[in-house]
Formats: sequence, C-alpha cells, structure tokens
Amino acid sequence: MIVEDHEELARIVGRLKGGGQRVVFTNGCFDILHPGHLHLLSQARRLGDALIVGINSDASVRRLKGPGRPIFPQQERAELLSALQVVDYVTIFEDDTPRQLIERIIPQVLVKGGDWGKDEIVGGEIVEAAGGQVLSLPFVEGFSTSSIIQKILEQE
Repeated sequence: MIVEDHEELARIVGRLKGGGQRVVFTNGCFDILHPGHLHLLSQARRLGDALIVGINSDASVRRLKGPGRPIFPQQERAELLSALQVVDYVTIFEDDTPRQLIERIIPQVLVKGGDWGKDEIVGGEIVEAAGGQVLSLPFVEGFSTSSIIQKILEQE
C-alpha cells in the first residue's frame, strides 16, 4: 500500500506497534528494481511483522544521482515496490535523507544494504535511542542500478 501522507503513516505505525507488531524500515531510490533490491527487501521483511519502504522523490534522486535520474518517476517506483509481497507500505520522501521520516515513525528495526556501514545509516541513532535495532544487511554482489545503467549504455 502506498501511503503519501507521513502523518497517516505515523498513525499506521502506531497501530502496528500498539498491536505488538515489529516495524521494519528501509529506504532508497529503487530506481530500477533488480535482484539485489529483492534480496534486501526479503531479508528486511523477515526481521519484523511489517516492512515500510521509503523512496526518494524524483527531485531528491536528481540531487543525489544527477540530472539523468531517476529512470522511472516516483509514482511508478512506488507502485512497483508496493506490488511486492514482502513490502507492506511504501512512502515517498522529499529530503535527501529519510531522517525526518524516521523521526516521525521511529521503526523498531532500521535496515540498509551492506554497502552502508552501521554507523553511516541515517537515523540509526534515533532508532537505537528508542531501543530499536540498526542493521546493515549483506547485499548481492554485481547488482546496482548505476552499474546496470552503465552496462546498458556500453551496449549501445
């Protein structure tokens, strides 16, 4: 389910936590969905009862990745992710990092891929201060959106 309003998402998280469910959060651009993403999302979902995925807005992706990105607009990226069985909720954030969103929902588990050190994960200190867990999960080598785009360009 795509939840555009972060206040509504905070209410959903409150209900989940109130019902004793463990909420997991991860984030990224998810510009071209690939096996590395699926592996990360599947691992993340196993860590709790509900997985929330925050995706960078189009403007945020452009600031982070350059003028040629994103390949797919934010709404299409959100729809693809929300169609995955392991993903419970998807939301879009405008900032370059999900810090404000993490402060708002305070998940019990915060996850990023293995290319992020635990101390580099934005919002980690917020989650840990609330008694939560911050994890850097192993990722599948050879899969990154940037490398996929580069490979496509080299074949032209």
